[in-house]
Amino acid sequence: MQIRGQAALVTGGGSGLGEAVARALAAQGAKVAVLDVNAANAERVAREIGAQAGTSAVAVAADITDSTSLAAALDAAEAALGQGPARIVMNIAGIGTAKRVVGKDGQPAPLEDFERVVRINLVGTYNVVRLTAARIARLDPVEPGGDRGVMVMTASVAAFDGQVGQEAYSASKAGLAGMTLPLARDLAQHGIRVCTIAPGLFETPLMKALPEPVQKSLAASIPFPPRLGRPEEFAELALHIVTNTHLNGETIRLDGALRMAPR
Repeated sequence: MQIRGQAALVTGGGSGLGEAVARALAAQGAKVAVLDVNAANAERVAREIGAQAGTSAVAVAADITDSTSLAAALDAAEAALGQGPARIVMNIAGIGTAKRVVGKDGQPAPLEDFERVVRINLVGTYNVVRLTAARIARLDPVEPGGDRGVMVMTASVAAFDGQVGQEAYSASKAGLAGMTLPLARDLAQHGIRVCTIAPGLFETPLMKALPEPVQKSLAASIPFPPRLGRPEEFAELALHIVTNTHLNGETIRLDGALRMAPR
């Protein structure tokens, strides 16, 4: 699918990997809806995109786990961009936490903490997929092959090599990896492709908040290149998935051959 002129939705577009994807899409001529639970971040990114890329960009605030909030945001994005439903859907929104099952005080981890991570990362992403897929399915194909749209989800290498304390995060990301092929098969009848990227250690705001020696130690654990991944590299792969119409139903690790140690 060609990116130029298409409407695109980026969840979690207000920072980190989502911001990089939103900027990359705009640079290629897409009209971008930057969706984030943090309205101020979404507005900043959309404003800067409009000024720098010279293309349409709109900020919409929504909680992806709230169907009413999300549907309203999708309606607002469509009205603002004047393109109808976004054919390109980038699911980047998510949270990361680490908590041992049994704490140092001998108490079990709060169930609410586990539920929150799974609800945002897994259930929230599925919520975006189901609501946007229904809208895309009503559109006419844009190419002779019947391509109507493409979705990218964001897992993590923790889906496969989860570390100590990452039970909730790993479970949520493994759920996305496990959902990828069934979604691609399910939505094939509508001409909608689905792929997932599983990034390793990247230069995100969360990573940059760590002490410099910790960042360097983490970077050194990556076989090659021995550095943290750059958000722009994640965005490059996300955009390639859009334009390579034979990519479908696949989870792609983007990690420099990293395999996470137990801790």
